[in-house]
Amino acid sequence: MKDLEIVAAAGQVGAGKIWNAGWPKNARVAVALSFDVDHETPWIRDEEFSVVSMSMGAYGSHSALPRILAALKVRSLPATFFVPGIISLLHPGDIEKIAKDNHEIALHGWLHERPDLLVRDQELDTLQRAIKELAACSGVTPLGVRAPSLAVSKNSISLAHELGLIYDSSLMAHDEPYELLVEGKRSGVIEIPTDWARDDAAYFVMERFSSLRPVANPQDVIDGWELEFQRALAEGGLFQLTLHPDLIGRRGRWMIFEHFLDKLLATPNVWFATHLQIANHVRQGLTS
Repeated sequence: MKDLEIVAAAGQVGAGKIWNAGWPKNARVAVALSFDVDHETPWIRDEEFSVVSMSMGAYGSHSALPRILAALKVRSLPATFFVPGIISLLHPGDIEKIAKDNHEIALHGWLHERPDLLVRDQELDTLQRAIKELAACSGVTPLGVRAPSLAVSKNSISLAHELGLIYDSSLMAHDEPYELLVEGKRSGVIEIPTDWARDDAAYFVMERFSSLRPVANPQDVIDGWELEFQRALAEGGLFQLTLHPDLIGRRGRWMIFEHFLDKLLATPNVWFATHLQIANHVRQGLTS
């Protein structure tokens, strides 16, 4: 490839204006909790239907999701749940339970498909099917998206804009929210950035028939997240977490995570918000 072609390819999707204008009610830091309600879908996507894998995913619905919802409810904490559309068929009632507690429900594909392996029309179809299903179950049309496996395609952000979505939460170009550029042009779509360091999958996903076995000490993981939070607090920025019920929702991990939540709640000047609330807050300033 020639140099200009390399530059163009590297900049297919990029960061535009960065948010640095503060948070509501003079909050010093914004905390955005998110849960990817994958359950069995990553294995099903790969046509891996082993009984053990299905049971590992089903734990997210049977044990972890009720535990998580109860802990959030008692603390009056909002969260964003990114849900593959087929969860409504695999575990009827899960989406309704999330919506009943007034949490945000956002897009996460239909079957946790990797968008980067789909052509544009296939990706559009998965999003449209998921929008229809999530809206039917929750009563609210989703306005945000996280690409399954964070596998954003060259079409993903343009499709988000076309479908009227307000934000994406799959990319990592900055610590703070920013407006996404597509081929150098403003998209109007806000990025609520994630990061592998703040994603429980990087520490707890285990594949027993491969070398992927990074089952971390949960206290070590929380210690790292606390450092991330303290720096975000010092900088007046965003602290965002990407969590999975079947991973973080295990007994010991969730017990330690609840202690961490209580530390965040005891910190002054913290704004706890959904990803959509944050996107709505920053959107006018970034897209004007």
